[in-house]
Amino acid sequence: MRDIGYGLTIVQNSRLRWIAVALGALFTTAAGAAPGDNLNVVRDLAGRVGPIVGSALACPDVARPRIQFIVDKFQAVIKANASNETDRDGLSQLFDRNVADGRNALTAGRTNCRTAERQLADLEQSLAGKSASLIDAIGTAPVTAATAPTASLPRTALASTARGVTANEIRFGMVAPFSGPAKELGRQMKLGIDTAFNQANDAGGVEGRSLRLVSADDGYEPTRTVDAMKQLYEKDQIFGFIGNVGTPTAAVAVPYALERRALFFGAFTGANVLRNDPPDRYVFNYRAGYAEETDAAVRYLIKLRRLQPRQIAVFAQQDSYGDAGFTGVSKAFRSLGLNDSSILRLNYKRNTVDVDDAVNQLKAQKGTIKAVVMVATYRAAAKFIEKTRDAFPAMIYTNVSFVGSTALADELMLLGPRFANGVIVTQVVPAVGGYSSAVLEYKNALAKYFPGEAPDYVSLEGYIAANVLIQALKRTGAQLDTERLIDVLENTHNLDLGLGTSLNFSRAEHQASHKIWGTAIDENGRYKSLELE
Repeated sequence: MRDIGYGLTIVQNSRLRWIAVALGALFTTAAGAAPGDNLNVVRDLAGRVGPIVGSALACPDVARPRIQFIVDKFQAVIKANASNETDRDGLSQLFDRNVADGRNALTAGRTNCRTAERQLADLEQSLAGKSASLIDAIGTAPVTAATAPTASLPRTALASTARGVTANEIRFGMVAPFSGPAKELGRQMKLGIDTAFNQANDAGGVEGRSLRLVSADDGYEPTRTVDAMKQLYEKDQIFGFIGNVGTPTAAVAVPYALERRALFFGAFTGANVLRNDPPDRYVFNYRAGYAEETDAAVRYLIKLRRLQPRQIAVFAQQDSYGDAGFTGVSKAFRSLGLNDSSILRLNYKRNTVDVDDAVNQLKAQKGTIKAVVMVATYRAAAKFIEKTRDAFPAMIYTNVSFVGSTALADELMLLGPRFANGVIVTQVVPAVGGYSSAVLEYKNALAKYFPGEAPDYVSLEGYIAANVLIQALKRTGAQLDTERLIDVLENTHNLDLGLGTSLNFSRAEHQASHKIWGTAIDENGRYKSLELE
């Protein structure tokens, strides 16, 4: 045990000496360097110094002047190396967030006051004994000490040149609706990713780095998406994006990420804008596409339910999400040798439940339509079913997975079991009521980190997508950057997460799964498995 403790002390002291050298180097070179040259180093230091300050602040026995000394020095570093008010504010906010993380780590029991006090003392010792001025304390330490630590330091102490990556953390960003009619989709997707990240962090993280998800709300409105992406990329300095929600928003978000060569992983959409041929290098999908979901639905209706093509209509959001689903239905018709020119499309506007025009169009068909393939979000879908169920009691309703399965079932059960019973949803993850390894692991983790939250198809998708990424991060190793990670992803073959299907990427294939599961709501509002073929 003594040898282990001694080794950890050497590691800690090496990290703290590097912090001291880096702080001094930033002061020493500030006068001669161009303003802003060292911003990335300051950001990295914020991720190192902030948690030490935060955990010390959470300990009542640690004298506040000691903490203030470190804070003052770091604020001086920010002032010396930021060329404008925007950069200074951004660095100060980043430092404050890391301080908060350190405070939370102690509150959550991931560290303790004894460790916090020792880290603070070691940092003080590293800076003391020479002068109160960091310039004098470090002397003429070269700036290369801050940007290229020696190879003798532990791998997890090495500074990364990748944005969003520090010795202690890898930051990811997520743009999704956390307000508005589709907010439950964003909340559930984030819940699943956070569950996977928490599970990984409790197991030691990735090369000693914890995984952190920072989110921004675009309300499922493309006009707000760019600002949300900028907030995460420019202000929060995230490494890459994971779990963005929506097709119309992806049409804006994907070009933003590609222009910056930033990873865009595991978005909650099955649209073709993320599925180019050949694939965009920085875009990776876990899930099957809408074309695959609607193809499965059409084949089910025609081959198993024995419907005629003219008896199938499409209820779709009036934007690129609805377009993607409608295109999938058309493609399915053509693949079956059917004429797709006369498919009835019933539209509604995004972020509304204004379905009256669609309902009136359906009623004008005088009963010729026997099934509706729905490409909608849960509230609009529920409203459409509510307004058509009595007029068409035998109507078959099928939905793509983006609808938000749990939210849809909840909305319909509020209306009564007859509205919910028999409604079909195609899924890109296994049944949450099942007992596969992946589902059991997800349920156990969800119960541990978010007690009281019910299992949900959207959060399960977020959990699985995050775990695919975590596996790739682990294989990439300590020297993490986007290009290395993508090379690892493109060489991911036969990944078995317990889904009942293996996951694969390659240079020509950036979609891990093509599996579609069928489910239908019963009279109790629960999803039961449905054979689609």
